[in-house]
Amino acid sequence: MSRDIVFLINNSEITAGTRGASLGPIAVFTAARKNNKTFFAKYPIENIVEVNHLLDQTTRFQYAKRIDGLLDVYTDLNQKVSTALLQQKFPLLLAADHGSAGGTIAGIKTAYPNQRIGIVWIDAHADIHTPYTTPSGNLHGMPLATVLNEDNISCKVNDLSEETITYWNKLKEVGGISPKALPEDVVYIAVRDTEEQENKIMERLQIKNYPVDEVRSKGVTTIINEIETKLSACDLIYVSFDVDSMDPELTSHGTGTPVKNGLKPEEAQAILTLLAKNKKTVCMEFVEVNPCLDEKVNTMAEVTLSLVESVVDALTK
Repeated sequence: MSRDIVFLINNSEITAGTRGASLGPIAVFTAARKNNKTFFAKYPIENIVEVNHLLDQTTRFQYAKRIDGLLDVYTDLNQKVSTALLQQKFPLLLAADHGSAGGTIAGIKTAYPNQRIGIVWIDAHADIHTPYTTPSGNLHGMPLATVLNEDNISCKVNDLSEETITYWNKLKEVGGISPKALPEDVVYIAVRDTEEQENKIMERLQIKNYPVDEVRSKGVTTIINEIETKLSACDLIYVSFDVDSMDPELTSHGTGTPVKNGLKPEEAQAILTLLAKNKKTVCMEFVEVNPCLDEKVNTMAEVTLSLVESVVDALTK
């Protein structure tokens, strides 16, 4: 079944701790142009609201940096993702950092409020901190908590201002439905760099992680079959792919938080292609390419382009 793809481009990088991810989507476009590919000319492209001007100001939210701007990004994503889905389009997102992914999922839930959403989160990090537990205050470590309506108070280490609490609750409630997904409908692949608070909430919620070693010992086809079985009660599937899920020695260090011993690009390609072929998959997102950190010129963007091309090929056949 061929899908009608629309690219949504999100250049806001306000939730990361390092600068340069806002150039990630255009770096992928540049990789296509460098190789004389007219790939992106084939599909409609829409831009998400960009709020990077907030990086030029001091944030007053110590444990949820620039959460006021992220609420604007979530709101716009909610509207544009839901509209695309209701128009029977497949949103394929290229985003700067991972903090906005909760807004993408909000859009899916807004479009299909009575549908159960499965989430496949391919990442070196669990991204399930909250303002109450974060060691950094960077919101790209918190999107899954917004989706699951989790505060993880039992692991609280930070005291929040009332304004932070208000914005955090608004973020979780974008789209008017909270939670957007159930913990048993979340699956991690390649997560390998977590803090104690994340380990405890993952254990409490019993979220399954497929470490890289298990991907290799079982094989990609087997783990995807297992994931599809686990998510069989879900009506829809969303796939989030952070490029730091891959091994930086095999790609590059062109991402904000690289972690060694990740997936091979070929493994990532196989995983994404199989998930794209699943008829329940309605949205996919690529995040955290940072060409400013790439010691191999623009290699991370070129690898990402090849993955996006494989996904598009799987979606349109």
